[in-house]
Amino acid sequence: MPKVTVIPAPINPLTHLPKAATQKRRVAGYARVSTDSDEQFTSYEAQVDYYTKYIRSNPEWDFVKVYTDEGISGTNTKHREGFKEMIADALNGKIDLIVTKSVSRFARNTVDSLVTIRKLKENGVECYFEKEGIYTFDGKGELLITIMSSLAQEESRSISENITWGQRKSFADGKVHLAYKHFLGYEKGEDGRPAVVEEEAAVVRLIYRLFLDGKTQAGICRHLENLGIPSPSGKEKWSKTTITSILTNEKYKGDALLQKSFTVDFLEKKTKLNEGEVPQYYVEGSHPAIIAPDEWDHVQAEFARRKALGKAYSGKSIFSAKLVCEDCGTFFGSKVWHSTDCYRRTVWQCNSKFKGEERCHTPTVDTETVQRLFIKAYNQMMGKRAQIIEDCEAMRKELTDFKSLDADIERQFEETQVVAELVKAAVKENATTAQSQESYYKKYEALTKRYEAAAAELEQLQNLRTLRSQKDKSMALYIRTLKKQPGVLQEWNDTIWTVMVEKAIVHRNGEITFVFYNGTEISVGA
Repeated sequence: MPKVTVIPAPINPLTHLPKAATQKRRVAGYARVSTDSDEQFTSYEAQVDYYTKYIRSNPEWDFVKVYTDEGISGTNTKHREGFKEMIADALNGKIDLIVTKSVSRFARNTVDSLVTIRKLKENGVECYFEKEGIYTFDGKGELLITIMSSLAQEESRSISENITWGQRKSFADGKVHLAYKHFLGYEKGEDGRPAVVEEEAAVVRLIYRLFLDGKTQAGICRHLENLGIPSPSGKEKWSKTTITSILTNEKYKGDALLQKSFTVDFLEKKTKLNEGEVPQYYVEGSHPAIIAPDEWDHVQAEFARRKALGKAYSGKSIFSAKLVCEDCGTFFGSKVWHSTDCYRRTVWQCNSKFKGEERCHTPTVDTETVQRLFIKAYNQMMGKRAQIIEDCEAMRKELTDFKSLDADIERQFEETQVVAELVKAAVKENATTAQSQESYYKKYEALTKRYEAAAAELEQLQNLRTLRSQKDKSMALYIRTLKKQPGVLQEWNDTIWTVMVEKAIVHRNGEITFVFYNGTEISVGA
């Protein structure tokens, strides 16, 4: 029988160090708190101090450093710079052992936790979780880590759900919370509600006024930068998206639409725009307004107008996309005459005047003429203000009389339901009873066409109702605006032009017909 001599392995397969070596292990600590609030700061400092002393007190260890992350969630490792630096150093051979408080301090995500630990293990780096008493090189270590990581992940889910429930309860109670750090115009008041910061509110009001005076978002950005006004984040440059956000945020009129977005993944903290998946809450008068509600509504109406115009709108002038040619219906555009001499002036001319086979015969008009004629038309209209308001109120009653329309919608909805049931019955019958497939397909196709026709008519009726509701709101806004305006206009006013005039038609004889948003038309000539 052959003689077998066992030659002991001189190298530890996990640490890759000689078993008989007395070399000290290079040890690092990892400390993390999941919030940056003052209450947690002491805990953060205490962890750093604790692990520094703990590692230095062991004569078999060499202290490397304590890696830290402050104010970072543990649900994933993407933004934890201290953690990533520690792992990189460990994989580069600078660390033999990592000591941390618990599995939950390391990561609350099972996948992140196990992948990282296995990667470290493959490179001879061990982890010690003090609270659980787990060394990852221990044979039982990985099973315990898997269990503990899963528990930690479920704890994160539970916390996330509790936070979400608390937020939605807060929304349902009408409580408004703002990201005050980057929200221009408000700060957190003593009562916990938004309070106006007057210096910042003045900037918000300026932005709204500039928009109603015809400027685009890009033009407003340039204006604010020229004035040296910093953005909400303190930067010199403003962005168009910031201006758009300010102009469309209902919180500036004292209301609040809550739960505009929601978290879809508690681990990745992914959020998405709320498109009806979860409830929303609209709170009226939740806090002091910076912008009058009617002015806010005028801005939204002007946004819709410019969006419909697309590239036809230009922020170069208040007259952009409002002066219309009688001959071809094209907008007038600005032209500069005598651009290089002392007779330089800007005039308005049909953009298609020389494009077609038959040229337009409408004249050019200058800014002063349009302004003068508008003041004349405005004053004529205001002389009939009482009658116009009475007519508008009558029109509103007619627009909001939905009795007949709602009956048609209900009838058409029932028709779609009936046909849908007939389709289901036909499909079920075909699946359970032998019949001519040609006859079945004819029947199915006829029902499908009937359903599509009914659904199309239903959609048309619903759209008509929506359109009438929108017209009613526009008419109500126009009435309120009309009541607030001066009875006689002495000089030109950009904002009155923007909020009251839909278009101005330039005629061949030089007259201009001003069409106001309520449909009133007044023609005046030079």
